[in-house]
Amino acid sequence: MGTGGSLAPETSDEQLMLAFQAGNARAFDALVRKHRAPVFNFILRFVGHRARAEDVLQETWLKVVRSAREYEPKARFTTWLYTIARNLCVDSTRKESYRQTTSLEAPSAGADGDEGRPLGEGLPDAGASPERGAHNARLRPLLERALSALPEEQREVFVLREYSGIPFKEIAEVTGVSENTVKSRMRYALEGLRRRLGELGVDGDLSEDGRTVAG
Repeated sequence: MGTGGSLAPETSDEQLMLAFQAGNARAFDALVRKHRAPVFNFILRFVGHRARAEDVLQETWLKVVRSAREYEPKARFTTWLYTIARNLCVDSTRKESYRQTTSLEAPSAGADGDEGRPLGEGLPDAGASPERGAHNARLRPLLERALSALPEEQREVFVLREYSGIPFKEIAEVTGVSENTVKSRMRYALEGLRRRLGELGVDGDLSEDGRTVAG
């Protein structure tokens, strides 16, 4: 298959990856367009620093390209993709021996000199529909602050489920723990977020499926 092969709109991720494996560059472009924003959301909340998150995102897609020949549609493409991203996040945080825990609410100095802008405001919204109510303009900065305070293992489960829309079964495969453990971490994450949001004065709640309900 050439680099310009046509792709049907309903082509699955797995079919796209196989098409890319066979030499169709447009298939890879389609995968990047679809998954770039939610994968970046996950990476940013894992590493807690925008510049590092951008580096890890680039490394993730490079790893996808380099590992394309090894890909087999035994599992969902998203499981494979997020496993790559998560492993690179873990490697990145280990390398940062001097790492300072940077909140998503901490100001970041960008190339344009906009130093007063919280990292959370720079998150891409496109394609992040699984985030559901978390984009509420009033609630979102407070949710980001509460989320950054969660233990890493709880935060990653919440982000994979609510920001990237990954099912619990896939999250278990990505994180290497049982599905029951994933659900337990999600439950603790919700409890922690409810508690923290209450401390921040938010008149709202998180339902059992993670939907954010502002009052």
